[in-house]
Amino acid sequence: MGLLAMFRRRPHERAGFELYGAAVAAAREPALFAALGVPDTVEGRFDLISLHVALLIRRLRKDPDARGPALAQAVFDAMFSDMDQSLREMGVGDLSVGKRVRQAWEAFHGRALAYEAALDSADDNALAEGLARNVWRGDAPGGAPERLSAVARAQAAHLGAQGIADLVAGRVGYLPAEGLLRDA
Repeated sequence: MGLLAMFRRRPHERAGFELYGAAVAAAREPALFAALGVPDTVEGRFDLISLHVALLIRRLRKDPDARGPALAQAVFDAMFSDMDQSLREMGVGDLSVGKRVRQAWEAFHGRALAYEAALDSADDNALAEGLARNVWRGDAPGGAPERLSAVARAQAAHLGAQGIADLVAGRVGYLPAEGLLRDA
C-alpha cells in the first residue's frame, strides 16, 4: 500500500455520512418523542436512530446493485464513527470509549436483526413487540408501539422506492413523522 492510499477515502464514505445524517434528522423529529412518549434521553434517541438507520441499511443491503451493500457498510461505519466522537465529546475516557462503542454496536445489531425479521415476517405484531421491548423497555404508552411500527413500515416502503443512484449520491428522503403519526 502506498503512502497516498492510506489517506484516500473509501468510495462511499461521504455518501455514508450524508445518509446517516438524514437518518439521524428523521429520528430526532420532535413529533416522535411528543406523540409517542419516547423518552428524550440518550437511550431514547439511540433507539430511534437505531430504528431509522436499520431501515436504511436493510434497504441498501437488499439492493441488487453491488453498490447497495457497500453503501450499507458505509452508513454503518458513519454511525459508529459518530458514536465514538459523541462519547468522547460527552467526556468518556479514551480507555472506555472502545467498550462503550462495542456495547452500542451489540445493541444496534440485535435491534437491526429483530426489526428486519419483523418487517420480513407476516406477523404484524412482531415489529410493535420489538419496539415496545427496546424503545420503552416494555413500559410503552398505550398504542405507541403499534403507531411507531406503522411509521417504520411506511418509512421502509418509502426507502424501498428510492433509486440507488440517489442513495449513492448521498440523497435519501424520509417521510415527515408528523404526517405519518396522524395517519397511524
